Amino acid sequence: MPTPDRIALLTNFIPPYRLPVLRELERRCKGFQVFISTPMEDGRQWAPEWSGIPVKVQSSFTWRSTWRHPQAFAEPLSIQLPYDTLSQLARFDPDVVISGELGFRTLQAAAFTSLSNRRRLVVWATISEATEQGRGFVRPLVRRALLRVADAVMVNGESGASYVQRFGIGSEKVFRVPQTTDVGPFLQGSAERSPSIRHRLLYSGRLVELKGLIPFMSHLSAWAVRNPQRDVDFCIAGDGPLRSSMAQFPCPTNLNVSFMGHVSYDRLPEIYGRAGILAFPTLADEWGLVAVEAMAAGLPVLGSLYSQAVEDLVADGVNGWTFRPDHPSEVSAALGRALDASVNQLNGMAAQARSTVQDMTACAMADRMMDAVEYACAPERRIQKVTRQFDADLP
Repeated sequence: MPTPDRIALLTNFIPPYRLPVLRELERRCKGFQVFISTPMEDGRQWAPEWSGIPVKVQSSFTWRSTWRHPQAFAEPLSIQLPYDTLSQLARFDPDVVISGELGFRTLQAAAFTSLSNRRRLVVWATISEATEQGRGFVRPLVRRALLRVADAVMVNGESGASYVQRFGIGSEKVFRVPQTTDVGPFLQGSAERSPSIRHRLLYSGRLVELKGLIPFMSHLSAWAVRNPQRDVDFCIAGDGPLRSSMAQFPCPTNLNVSFMGHVSYDRLPEIYGRAGILAFPTLADEWGLVAVEAMAAGLPVLGSLYSQAVEDLVADGVNGWTFRPDHPSEVSAALGRALDASVNQLNGMAAQARSTVQDMTACAMADRMMDAVEYACAPERRIQKVTRQFDADLP
C-alpha cells in the first residue's frame, strides 16, 4: 500500500497528552501540518504547547451551546467553527486529510478532498455511544453523510465502532485507535503500593457534572458510614466549577477528601504514585485517557462503563471494578469490593492493570493511524471510489 507524502490533521486544539502521538505521526510522512481551531479549549488549564510540531491556528467563530444529556447533567460547549479551512488546505496541498470530529471542519475537509481523486479523507471520530446521547436529531443526519464519504474512519474503541457502523459503514473501513500518550513516565515506578496508600482513591480530571463526582461522593460517604472502623482517603487532582460544592459536601469523619487543584501534566506520574485506586465515575466519556495513565502507573480502576476506556480495558475483578453510574447498587457493590480487597489482591490487580496498557505506546497508536491512512490510499480503494461516483451519475 502506498504511503502518502503529505498529511494534514484538522482538530479543535492539542492537549498535552496528544503530543507524543502527533510527533510519531509526523515522523511517518514527508510533510505534516496540524490545523487547530483554537490555541486552547475553554475550561482547560493547560498552556498551549506544541513542541516543534508544525501547527497553524485557523480563523474561527465560536458558538456557545449546552449539551443536555439523558443522564441529567448539562455540559457547556464552546464549538469552534473554522472558516478558512479550504484556503489553508489548498496552500498546504495534502494527499490525505485527517479530520477530527464530525462537524463543520470535516464538512470542509470532505469538500476539499472531493475536488481531486488524488486526495483522501480520514475521519477521526472520537465519539462513543454514551457521548452521542442527547445530541438532537440533526447531528445523526450530518454524521451519516460525512461518514459515508470518508475513505477510512478512526475510532477510539468498540463503542465508537458500533456507533459509526449504525450508519452503514463497513467494518473493514473502521480502524480502532485508542487514545494514549507517552506511557513511559507512568510505567517507571513500582506497581506495588504500601498498605498505607493501597486503598487510597484518586480522581484526576475536570470537576464538572459530566464526571459524576457528586453522586460518587454520596456512595463513598455511605460506605464510610457503614464501615466506621475504616478511614478512607479520597484525593482529587483537578479543578472546575464543582470544586466548591464538593468541598462543602457533608462527609463522615472517617472520610478524608483532599483537593490538590490543577496539576501540570508532567506531574501526573508522581500523583498516581501516591495513590492506590483510580476512581472514575464518569457519566459519558468518549474515551477516558486517565484510565490508561492510571493503569500504567499501577492503579486498578474503579470505573464507569460509560467511559469507553473502562469498557475496553478494565476486566471486572481482574484489573479493576466496573459499574454503571446510574445503577446505585452496581456503584455500591463495586466500591465495596475495591475497598474490601486485601493489599495483596490489589497489588496483583495493579500488575494486571499495567500489563494491559504497557504496549499502548505513542508509536503503536501512530502506526494504527497510518494503517487507516494507507487503507484510504490503497489503489483498490481509489478504483472503488471512482466506480461509486460513476454509478451515482448513472440515470
